[in-house]
Amino acid sequence: MLPTDIRVKQVDYSFEDFAYRTPIKFGGVALSKVTLLNVTMTVETVAGKVATGFGSMPLGNVWAWPSKVLKYDETLAVMKRIAEEDRELYSIHGTIGHPMSVGALLEGRATCTKSFAEGPLDGLLVPPLAFYVVNSAFDAALHDAYGKVHGLNCYHTYGPPFFDDDLGEYLGKEFEGDKLHHFIARDPQPELPLYHLVGALDPLTPADLTQPVGDGLPETLGDWITRDGLTHLKVKLNGDDAGWDVARVLGVNAVAVATAPGRAFQFSLDFNERCQTVEYLLDVLNRIRAASSEAFDRIQYVEQPTARDLKANPQNKMHAAAKLKPVVIDESLLDLETLHLAREQGYTGVAFKACKGQTQSLLLAVAAQKFGLFRCVQDLTCPGASLIHSAGLAARIPGVVAIEANSRQYCPAANAGWDDRFPGVFTTTNGRMNTGLLTGVGLGAVVG
Repeated sequence: MLPTDIRVKQVDYSFEDFAYRTPIKFGGVALSKVTLLNVTMTVETVAGKVATGFGSMPLGNVWAWPSKVLKYDETLAVMKRIAEEDRELYSIHGTIGHPMSVGALLEGRATCTKSFAEGPLDGLLVPPLAFYVVNSAFDAALHDAYGKVHGLNCYHTYGPPFFDDDLGEYLGKEFEGDKLHHFIARDPQPELPLYHLVGALDPLTPADLTQPVGDGLPETLGDWITRDGLTHLKVKLNGDDAGWDVARVLGVNAVAVATAPGRAFQFSLDFNERCQTVEYLLDVLNRIRAASSEAFDRIQYVEQPTARDLKANPQNKMHAAAKLKPVVIDESLLDLETLHLAREQGYTGVAFKACKGQTQSLLLAVAAQKFGLFRCVQDLTCPGASLIHSAGLAARIPGVVAIEANSRQYCPAANAGWDDRFPGVFTTTNGRMNTGLLTGVGLGAVVG
């Protein structure tokens, strides 16, 4: 037992609902609202010092639990029930320790696959990502509280004298002798390129704008590029209509060139797992290259193009596609086992997300570096404290090329007041996020 160890004393949670400014299309479903899970966690050190941490995360049930059987409200209701289970789990747990050790233990218990045998859920398994997303808010509150109780930013507590565990205990023999603080920076990068989301429903030009929002924010892609000085564009694609997908990428490139001639744009392509085969992906990439070498050269990476269940779809090998562009694992990435399987199937990069937990993200960041994988950080339309959490990860995992942050586009109401405290994180004027100021105690989002 170390004098720096903590015990959880009290856990509470609540929900907030927000309407999206404009719909986001994910996996063929148009989303118009979001529910945030907010968690407070009070901890006490061995010496009796007390502090309260805060964690927040969009529940993102359509992303975490896509279903053709259950309705939006049904999957959301189950994830809310999981929050109560997590509250009880963290409340009754008696272990004293560091958030990395406590978090790794409790995450395993909080994310066990189970089924709810009642009503429309009878016999249906709740997918692992649904558990991860819910648990991430509790895990964040734990890390935040630990930093606060010691008066330090969390990232200053991931090495001696606070945490010096051999990572072989967490990740297996190939990581024996590795220490977390050798892989995670104590202090943030000054800034990172910001990936702006170009949703499948988003107008590119004034001619596409059929229903203006009229709230003073940009309405078209060209408007956003002009206002924010954008350089990085994440393009949502359908995955089942190659002609539309190719035209969409070419259209985004045309708007970028017309709006900011000479600017060095980069794109990421996100098919949301909807490509039925790798051959579809190769066809799209090759057609883009044939139509515009400029647009093709600007593609920085491709996000997980095919189904998230890698074991059930062993035919989806990414080796040929990865020779053209880095292909990053996203929805499939749950733990070291799925990372190994993804590498075997040809994936060459990793997309980290705060919604999978601070503890797990840090451990997988170590693995990604050891394996030499391409690294980026994406979000779940994270507003407020959840964006600070995500940005903190991006700014301290070495080699991360960019961060996605799209709540400023789709859910600005949930960011009200935050930009005054964190200028340049929730809005941008040069295409980059100001991550250098993410140095507050705990995860740095909420004082107290």
